[in-house]
Amino acid sequence: MKKIIFGIFAHPDDEAFGPSGALLKASREGAELHLITFTSGDAGTNPDNVEDLGAARLKEWKKAGELFGASTMHYLGYKDGTLNNFAMIEASERIKTLVLTILKDVPSEVEVEFVTLDLNGYTGHIDHIVAARAACFVYYTLQKNDSRLKRIKFACMSVEAWPSVNTDWLFMEAGHSPEEITETVDARDLQEDLLDIIHTHHTQRADGETMIKSQGKNLGLNYFIVRH
Repeated sequence: MKKIIFGIFAHPDDEAFGPSGALLKASREGAELHLITFTSGDAGTNPDNVEDLGAARLKEWKKAGELFGASTMHYLGYKDGTLNNFAMIEASERIKTLVLTILKDVPSEVEVEFVTLDLNGYTGHIDHIVAARAACFVYYTLQKNDSRLKRIKFACMSVEAWPSVNTDWLFMEAGHSPEEITETVDARDLQEDLLDIIHTHHTQRADGETMIKSQGKNLGLNYFIVRH
């Protein structure tokens, strides 16, 4: 059965540094992938002192999207680090319009899935929380009258990877226990391709290398909390 996935994230590298294994695996298996980013990531690190970091990061995101096999990519134009309740409400309406447009002529038997980051912010970033809650708002609003919407998946950390609270940057909660995690996607066989996707985000290479090092041989092993 055909599947359509909407990946809804705050920053241009969230899908690459988060559930990249699951997204690439699904795309390779025939799912239609649509990526949405709230911001250009213009408040990220800028090790090369590029003049317009946001433009550079969106260019990187486009290249990553091509490697993911994304059908469409949508940038909502919000400023990195400033997402709040008002942005969530406004963005939800815009995302809802996008989703409805894409699904306009899609048959009833097609399964639609939303993928976003953990409601706790994944790394604790407020932008992540806003994007995830907007994804929830759109999903549950549309699901009331559309049986094609089957599940919303929150990419999360496992307690094995993050056993305790981390305050190195923001307040990041400990990872979830096996009892809390409802789905595990193993795309470790795609590690070489995942490395290409991660390295596409060259301006954010320090974060990318930290992620690669922390995941090691488990790069591509993604955990989710799934709601229907």
